[in-house]
Amino acid sequence: MLILSRKSGETLLINNEIEVKIIEINGDKVKIGIQAPKDVKILRQELRQTMDSNKASATKMSPAKLRNMLSDIKKD
Repeated sequence: MLILSRKSGETLLINNEIEVKIIEINGDKVKIGIQAPKDVKILRQELRQTMDSNKASATKMSPAKLRNMLSDIKKD
């Protein structure tokens, strides 16, 4: 892992096509801006973990239970 120190307003480049800019530093929070090609997927780590967890739960569900769940949703 590469660890860098940056100040507000400073930028770093990844592979000459992804730009990460430090927008604001406020206490223990850092606001960053990311400019990347549209085909580059950018996700927060906690969102990825939730997606993986949901996928794992869904693959363990029986087809019958899934059909019942979907029919309940359609009723609402």
